[in-house]
Amino acid sequence: MTGIVDICWALVAAVWVLGAAYNSRRAPAVQRQASRRPSIVGGLVAGWFVTRIVPVSEWSSLRVTGWWVRVVGLAVLLSSTAFTLWARAALGTMWSASPSAKQDHELRTDGPYRITRHPIYTGLLGMLAGTALAVGLGRWTLLVALGVVLVEVKIHAEERLLTELFPVEYEQYRRHVPQLVPLARWRHRALR
Repeated sequence: MTGIVDICWALVAAVWVLGAAYNSRRAPAVQRQASRRPSIVGGLVAGWFVTRIVPVSEWSSLRVTGWWVRVVGLAVLLSSTAFTLWARAALGTMWSASPSAKQDHELRTDGPYRITRHPIYTGLLGMLAGTALAVGLGRWTLLVALGVVLVEVKIHAEERLLTELFPVEYEQYRRHVPQLVPLARWRHRALR
């Protein structure tokens, strides 16, 4: 299991590094940038260090040992990795590490952006949750919780910027597409 977990995370990291290098040469110029927010990667690295400092025995109460939990985790990890890479590819040169508007910026509402408004974050949180389940929870529980907090902070900055850039279009988009959890909006509509 850990080999598959490592491959998924390494693949996403490689795509991000190569994409950032490509974007540094080819992406349109940044016209406007949201105020600096905590880095998701930096926050997760800090959380990872905390999980290494706290003794393994302290995490044992959070361990799950059922094989079926690990299989579900692996399925979530693999599908979330594919979704994350699809979303990153869909943004292409419009992707940036911090919320920003680029020259000739367009609101993306197709591909993975038809499923959630923030598919990269959906995918990354799914990867964290899938990894946590695949390895039996434990210290990964902290990283999943930290990931949720960091993503919500970053989403707040992005949505504020998108609302300013596309006041009418983004409001319509928000009404029709869920923020992070696919099917959340459709389930809510079905209950009405």
